[in-house]
Parts: sequence; structure tokens; C-alpha cells
Amino acid sequence: MAPRIVFVGGGSYQWTPKLLLDIADTPSLAEAEIVIEDIDPRPIPDLVDFVHHIARVRGVGLRATGTTDQRAALEGADHVVVCISTGALDSMQHDLAIPERYGIRQSVGDTVGPGGIMRGLRNIPVMLGIARDMEDICPDAWLLNLTNPMTTLTRAVLRETSVTAIGLCHEVTIALYTLSQILGCDPRAMDPTVAGVNHLPFITALDVDGEDGLALLRDVLSDPDARARPLAIRGITGHEAVSAGGSFTVGSLLASNRVKVELFERFGVLPAAGDRHLVEFFPGFLTEESDWGARWGVHLTSVDDRRQWLAHFVREFDRLRGTDDIPREPSGEMVAAIVDSRLRDRAREVPLNIANHGQVPDLPADVVVESMVTVDARGTRGRDVTPLPTVLTEQVRRVSAAQELVVEAAVSGDRALVRDALLLDPLAGRIDYDALGRMADDLLDATAAWLPQFA
Repeated sequence: MAPRIVFVGGGSYQWTPKLLLDIADTPSLAEAEIVIEDIDPRPIPDLVDFVHHIARVRGVGLRATGTTDQRAALEGADHVVVCISTGALDSMQHDLAIPERYGIRQSVGDTVGPGGIMRGLRNIPVMLGIARDMEDICPDAWLLNLTNPMTTLTRAVLRETSVTAIGLCHEVTIALYTLSQILGCDPRAMDPTVAGVNHLPFITALDVDGEDGLALLRDVLSDPDARARPLAIRGITGHEAVSAGGSFTVGSLLASNRVKVELFERFGVLPAAGDRHLVEFFPGFLTEESDWGARWGVHLTSVDDRRQWLAHFVREFDRLRGTDDIPREPSGEMVAAIVDSRLRDRAREVPLNIANHGQVPDLPADVVVESMVTVDARGTRGRDVTPLPTVLTEQVRRVSAAQELVVEAAVSGDRALVRDALLLDPLAGRIDYDALGRMADDLLDATAAWLPQFA
């Protein structure tokens, strides 16, 4: 029987089109039934038509329907892909503007810091509503979460429901692609060992065809000739393209990852997230003295930036649905691969966010961690047991503890727990104690329309 894949928040022009193309290009999924569900009815016909367009272009049997009825969408689902943003940019503008008044600048604002905490408080109740409907309607389906803050949302579902939930993030994949360019190797020859939490994972070891990949990276960093090697690359999927065309070298690529390189040289393990994410976990990079990260090549992402990105994704979507010339290029996302592995019982080892069952031994059991995971029809299993250096262990432990408080605050509606989470958070907790309490109240009050649990 053909799989039924439901996209909740499926009206996203950023995420849904590329995931649909991956599905169309995966033979085991080429006859899948796709359901596009969204609370906003306007983009649904566009995405349904796009499924039929790519089915015709690819010569496959994909079918699609659309609805605003979440429970109806979930009927018969095998896999539920979730990409939501409660309050969207209207709420996020408060996440960035209010902390700025208190001296906190955020480069992303979707994982940690005041922005990540507030986004979690808004999204967790919605995510739990999806998961509870799944318990009733499709209890054997997997929830594939693409929504940030990924660790917090995935943890909430696993803690509060019986649904199998997995967090899928492309940061490790992008890091490996970047490394393949730096080292001059095929990314398929790389086997990393990974430990951490989402947007703060570390590659603690890297096998490259039997060689020590991290040692090879150290060699490149110390060799001017290696850094001068020219590269001819198209760029990396995402907001931080590594090349705008023209001449490009290994050194240029390293320069666009300065924070990552600095932390690697300091601790001996390689952070596997983009610098914009990393500086929010290590706020010493995000200070007035560093021109709020500019000295490290970090750009503070504004709401206006995000509006421009969204407009770009709409234009790109319009281009794709108006042409039959659609390249077969994997998006770098793992949704299609995970569904294929489960349906065909084909084991894959991929970086995922799942409950900690010992793969990051210095963190508590059951908190959500990011590591290499074996996935097949039996489920997901952490592949490695991976301790981190002491300093990084304590940093990850602190972040994880703050995220646990966010989950509890979102479920209970306890404002005091929001203040506690902000106090423990590495970025938010740097400000004056009394000011932090006022900031918490300001954030909760400004976004109250999306936080009914705190009423």
C-alpha cells in the first residue's frame, strides 16, 4: 500500500517544495499519497498543484489533497512532517526587539536565548495538540519534526505523549559537505561521531576512508598552500551560502566559519552548526566589543531579513512550478530518507534528535540529544556512546537543563519557570537579575495572544 505522508504546516513555501521533490525522487515513495494541511488555506492549492506538477514532470504516481482540518488530514497517516511557526514573524519581532532593549542581541533567535525560549513556549502547545491527535487517529505514525526549537519541541512530544517523534536538522549534513570541500574528499566517504543538542552538536571524531578527518583538518589549518587551494562549488543549501560565485578558496570557506574553527582549535572537537547558531550558545562572541558578532563574520538576522527570505522562497516556488526543468538535486534534508528506511527496513546512519539512551552519557536519560542514529523499520537507536570534553559537557548540560524548564513552563503555564529558564540560558542569563525578570514579563505580555496557557 502506498504510504500516506501528511505535512502539518504544509503551506510553507520554504520547506514543503524541496521535501516533495526529495519524495518524488525516492523510488519507494514515488506513489505516495501526500496531504497538505495548514491553518492558512491560501497556500494549500499551490502546494497540492505542485505535487501534481512534479508527479507529471518526474513520471511518478504522487497524489495530493489539501485541508485545514488537522484531524481529517491525519486519517491513515504513516508519517507526519511538522513545520509550524506559531505567531510567525508577528510574534518573532517581539522576541528580538524586547531583549535588544535589555542589551541582548540575537543572531538567529529560534533555539536558545529569549527568542528560542519564547518560540518554544508558543510552539509546544500546538505541537502537543498535533501529537495528541496522532495518538487518537494514527498512533503508529512517526512525527518528523522540522520545527525550532527542535530539541525542546521533540522533547515535549516524547515526554507528554506516546508518539514516536524525531527531530531532523540539516546542520551536521551541511558541516560534512563543508568539510568535504575543505579536505577535498567525497562526503559519502565521511563517517562522523556526533554528540550534543540541536544547533550545538559536536563532531568528536571523523573517519575519512580510514584516515582521521579531524587531524586532516588540523593539517589544512596550518598549511598556507592548502588554504589557498581554489574551490569550484555551487554553494550550500540554506541561508548561509558559502559562495556567491567567482573565485573561492579553502581559506575563504574557513573564513566564513570563523567561530567553528576557533572552537575546534580550542577544544579539539568540531562544532557542527553554523556560526550564527553557535554564538548564541557562546555569547562571548556576541558582545558590543565584537560589534555584536560582526568581528567574527556573524550577521544578526532581523525580521526584515526573514521577510526577504520568505519572498525569495515564494519566487523560487513560482519558478519551479512554471517549468519542467527541475534538477534532481537532493535538498540535504532527511525526511524522504527516514521514511524510505522505515518502509523498506533499510538501515541508515544519520544525524537525528532523539531521546538520550546513553549516546551522550553525561546528560540525563530521556532528554533529547543530537547524535548519529541508526534508523530502520524497528525504529531509531543511538549508534555511539560519545562523551564530550568537560567544558563542553557542562555547557551542553546547562542548555539542556534550560530546555527542560521551557518544556515544563509551556505545559504548566508557570511564569516563574520562564524566568528560571531565562536565568539558566547562556545568552539571556548574562543580564542584570532584576532586568531579566522585567524582560520575562515584557516578553510574555507582548506575545500573550499566542500564549493562552499563561493567561
